[in-house]
Amino acid sequence: MKATFLYGSGDVRVEEVSYPTILKPTDAILRTVVACVCGSDLWDYYNFPAGRERVAKGHETIGIVEEIGSAVKNIKVGDLVVVPFVASCGHCDFCLQGLQTSCRSIEFFGHDGGGALQAEAARIPNADGTMVKLPVGVDSPLIPSLLTLSDVLCTGYHAAVTAGVKPGETVTVIGDGAVGLSAVISAKKKGAERIILVSRHENRAALGREYGATDIVAERDAEGIARIKDLTNGDGTHRVLEAVGTQSAIDMAIAVCRSGGAIGRVGASQYPTVPMDFGTLMRNITLTGGVAPARHYIDELMPDILDGTINPGKMFDLTVGIDDMAAGYKAMADRTAIKTLVRF
Repeated sequence: MKATFLYGSGDVRVEEVSYPTILKPTDAILRTVVACVCGSDLWDYYNFPAGRERVAKGHETIGIVEEIGSAVKNIKVGDLVVVPFVASCGHCDFCLQGLQTSCRSIEFFGHDGGGALQAEAARIPNADGTMVKLPVGVDSPLIPSLLTLSDVLCTGYHAAVTAGVKPGETVTVIGDGAVGLSAVISAKKKGAERIILVSRHENRAALGREYGATDIVAERDAEGIARIKDLTNGDGTHRVLEAVGTQSAIDMAIAVCRSGGAIGRVGASQYPTVPMDFGTLMRNITLTGGVAPARHYIDELMPDILDGTINPGKMFDLTVGIDDMAAGYKAMADRTAIKTLVRF
């Protein structure tokens, strides 16, 4: 079968690897229907560590179950399922708490051809605790939207949940990629009255408005901070959803957060420290967020997709096949695509 690997900065290759097999009784083998490229995949694409071996890529997928281990009871062969971006057991104390990303039996995708999800097939550990059966057919037009449940929609929602977005509040979303746009959807779902999206790309800003953004701020850094302060009578916003992960993004988030407000930080952090000086301490800002437990949110968010309340699938503005993965990565890196969908 074919699988996607990153060999170095900008060096994406599709190679033939062995078909995955059941290794544990709790495993399942999945034949991929759709996968996608994540914004977090681009960090290594931009700056691949020197001396590192190739990395198998992919942690978002929908597929058809081909085989199950002897201990798998809830998932059946032939089921169409969405797979969250980490595998979790579903029954440990952290999973029962809704924190599957801290599962005591956690396993990650992307270590070899059989465990990475930008591939024609994959071994899925802890199948019962990880996979979620979809109530649609493989040809459903909702497939792209349902794929966002594997990561980006749940990650944007995690930002809104942890920041505590409430009806009637004002929210700033920093980042106009798929997670940032998902954060706009999520802030709207939580009842935010005003949503300020920081975006300098016309197509992303337009989609952000469709999803619920009321204001677009194209400026960044000091100019962007001043613009948001102008829009909020100098106070800043009740909640800030940070979906980038750079130093400038967290600096901006802290600067535009209203006193007593909260920042939901879900961007994959590319900085070693968070600037929380005494002046910030005086403002009683809460810094929260983290890696989203996508499995926890799927059951809550899926109905909004099924009934048409939201359409996160519109974020996929480029579709490629497995042989064109390099082009799919490059389009996202060049910002000519918001998110690349891979059809098999």
